[in-house]
Amino acid sequence: MIDTHSHIYGPEFDEDRAEVIARAIESGVDKVLLANVDTSTINEMLSCHCQYPDFTEMAMGLHPTSVKDDWQTELRSIEDALRGDDKYLSIGEIGLDLYWDKTYALEQEKALEQQLDWAISLDLPVILHIRKAHAETFKVLNKFKGKPLRGVFHCFGGGIEEAKKAVDMGFLLGIGGVVTYKNSNLGEIITPIGINHILLETDAPYLSPVPNRGKRNEPSNLTYIRDHLSSIFQINSQKVDEITTKNARELFGFS
Repeated sequence: MIDTHSHIYGPEFDEDRAEVIARAIESGVDKVLLANVDTSTINEMLSCHCQYPDFTEMAMGLHPTSVKDDWQTELRSIEDALRGDDKYLSIGEIGLDLYWDKTYALEQEKALEQQLDWAISLDLPVILHIRKAHAETFKVLNKFKGKPLRGVFHCFGGGIEEAKKAVDMGFLLGIGGVVTYKNSNLGEIITPIGINHILLETDAPYLSPVPNRGKRNEPSNLTYIRDHLSSIFQINSQKVDEITTKNARELFGFS
C-alpha cells in the first residue's frame, strides 16, 4: 500500500517516529508521501525524508490556511525549495479552505493559481486541499482547461456531483479515515465513481479511522481504510491494495 498523504514529520511523531514507521511497514505500507504545509515545515519534512529515504517521498506547496499577509514571501520561499536540489513528486498540499476564515479568500485563489502554474511548467501532479470551497476551486481549475493538469482531491469531502466533476477533469479522489465514520455518506458517493479513481491516504496525524477515531493517526491505519473500501466496492482487500497502489504510482511516479 501507499499512503499518499501524511505529515509524520510533525512534532506529534518526534517521540516514536521509528516505531510508527516500523508498524507501517509491518502492516504492508511500502511508501508514504509527505505533504508540506508552509515554510515552517520544510526543514522538518526534509529531515524526516533524509532519515527514511526509502520509505518516504515529498510534496512541496503552500497550504491554503497558511496564506496570510506574507503569502507572496511564503510562495517565493516555497518555489525556491521546489526548484532546489531536493526531489519532489508533487506540488502540495495546496488549494482553498474557506471553513475557518474567508479573510484571505482572494489571496488563497491567487496562491493556488500560481502553484498550478508551477505544476504545469514542472509537469508535476498537485495535491488539492479543499474545504467548503468546491465551487471556488472548480472556478480556478476551469481557468486551466486544456492544460496538462492532474492530481488528487485530498481528503475528498464533496458530493457526487463534485466527485464526478473532479474525475471528469482527470483527478483522483484521496480517501482516508472519514470513509469509516458512521455518520459519513462518503461510501455512497464514491461507489459509482469506482476504485480506479481512488487513492489511499491517512493525513496522519489527523482523521484516524474507526476503530482508532479520536487517537493520533498513523500510516499503519491504512489497513482499516483499505478494508472498508473492500466492503464498499465488493472486492477483496488485496485488489483494493493493487489498484490504489497502481493509481498512486501512475500519478506520482513512485519508484
